[in-house]
Amino acid sequence: MNQSLTPLRRPAAPPDDAELLARSTDTLTGLLTRDTFIEALTRRIADGVGVPRPFALLAIDLDRFKSVNDTLGHPVGDALLRAAGRRMRACIRGGDLAGRIGGDEFAILLPHMATETEATGLAARLVELMARPFLLDGHTVVAGCSIGIAVFPDDAHDSTGLLRCADLALYQAKAEGRGGMRRFVPALRDRADARRQMESELRAAIALGQFELHYQPHVDISSGRVAGFEALLRWRHPARGLVAPGEFIPLAEEIGLMVPIGEWVLRTACREAAAWPDENISVSVNVSAAQLARRDLADQVRAALDAGGLAPRRLELEVTETALLHDTATALDNCRAVRALGVRVSLDDFGTGYSSLTQLRDFPLDRVKIDRSFVLEIENRPDSAAIVRAVAGLGSALGLRTTAEGVETASQLTALRASGCTDAQGFLISRPIPASELAGLLASTRQAETEKVESMA
Repeated sequence: MNQSLTPLRRPAAPPDDAELLARSTDTLTGLLTRDTFIEALTRRIADGVGVPRPFALLAIDLDRFKSVNDTLGHPVGDALLRAAGRRMRACIRGGDLAGRIGGDEFAILLPHMATETEATGLAARLVELMARPFLLDGHTVVAGCSIGIAVFPDDAHDSTGLLRCADLALYQAKAEGRGGMRRFVPALRDRADARRQMESELRAAIALGQFELHYQPHVDISSGRVAGFEALLRWRHPARGLVAPGEFIPLAEEIGLMVPIGEWVLRTACREAAAWPDENISVSVNVSAAQLARRDLADQVRAALDAGGLAPRRLELEVTETALLHDTATALDNCRAVRALGVRVSLDDFGTGYSSLTQLRDFPLDRVKIDRSFVLEIENRPDSAAIVRAVAGLGSALGLRTTAEGVETASQLTALRASGCTDAQGFLISRPIPASELAGLLASTRQAETEKVESMA
């Protein structure tokens, strides 16, 4: 029996760049959409299989787009995106492709690059052009841009990898001050991989019980007695050992972990301090800007005190000048609320941030901690010595105790005593110690006091 045969269909040829451009463009800027741009990038990589032909990818980000959007409104923000797209089209050659990847993120593909100089030259022109003011709906707007450059096949062999390399170079350009361009180097990928690994481990550290507190004493300068301890966070990493806070706190702040970490520190410090042999010794806990901005801070403090069985008078919360500025009204309410519980408040690192006398006047403070940078130079720089004296005098007039941080030598302690500081903290007194060693330190200081009294008898 005869049967009709269905003719075979030839597979459709992949679209060329002109077809892509005509088929899918961003309605706001007229540039390629993200999907279309990545399709073109993927096809360009496939064309280079076997005998790779180098080409460049530029990742572009407008530096001040969010500020424009927030202050002038979305219509002006949209106008800025349209104007930026026009400037990009004016810079590229006929065979180059420009796309809007999302928000204020753009990308340019140079598929026929002869040398890397072409890519860096285009990037330099774009940086210069985008730095020029835009006139948008009666507003003069200065936006600027940062650019990251990646090259196929040197940096990556697929579209995902190449986009990531260009983005990493872009992030580096923005980190270095914006308004510039950076070429991708492998060290950026290594650093990003290490950061991602640390982020993953940091998120698990609380659940795995890897955090612990060390305590550094501060002494009353006039008597030499230990007046209290500052709780300092440490990370007991299973492979890296004891990790100092400077290595992970900035990352924790960036990824939003400071609130749960801060709550753990507060609860642990209250519980451990309640077991100390001397009920007159206080414990101070650092409060992050994220915690200070939460309206339930006083509730968290009350819960930690109750759970640990610690008297409120023995707890002191340390806040920084910068943290007070994030949300001044909420910070002020929180400081008043914890003071109402009987908890003391101290201003940490005074002199290094936005030092303001209004903070000393308006916030309910009990102590000012003078930053170690002034203590370090108190003997060598008359201006540092004068600042320490002035802060100590101001603290005395306002009824505040003044603690000098970073005291390392006996001569510094003598100078601080002469300047009127009430307390001292630093390696001269003791390095931070684990909770298990605290009772021994207190016993040794009491023995030293006893021997001193007996020798004077």
